[in-house]
Amino acid sequence: MSLPLNANPMTTKQARELNPLVLAYVGDGVHTLYVRLQELGKTTGKADKLHKAVTARVKAEAQAKSMQAIMDKLTEEESDIYHRARNAHSHSMAKNATVIDYRMATGFEAVIGYLYLTGQRDRLEYLLTQPSQI
Repeated sequence: MSLPLNANPMTTKQARELNPLVLAYVGDGVHTLYVRLQELGKTTGKADKLHKAVTARVKAEAQAKSMQAIMDKLTEEESDIYHRARNAHSHSMAKNATVIDYRMATGFEAVIGYLYLTGQRDRLEYLLTQPSQI
C-alpha cells in the first residue's frame, strides 16, 4: 500500500529552507501513516493490536535502525538533510530512547519529510521499502 500523493509539492530550495526539525515533524507523520497502512494490510485485527504493532516500528530505536540500514543509499542531498536534522538542537527527548537513537531517528524523519514535501514519491517509497526496515 502506498502513501497518498502530496498534491502541492515544494521545490527542493523551499524544503531546504525549512527548519530541519520541521522536516522531521512532517516525516514522523508520513512514516507513521506509511507503517499504519502496511500493518492494516497485514491484519484485520483490532485497533489496540494495530497500535502496538505500529508503535514498535515507529519508535526512535526502530527508526534509528532503519536509518542505519539506508545510510549508504542516501544521495548527497539526503545525507545533508539527515545530518542537519540529527545535529539540530531539540528541546524534547523521547522517553525510552538513547540520545544517539533519538538523534538518528530525527534525521531519518527529516529525510522522509523532505522527500514527501518535495514530491519525490518513488524515492521515498524506495527508502521505506528496504528489506532491513523494521
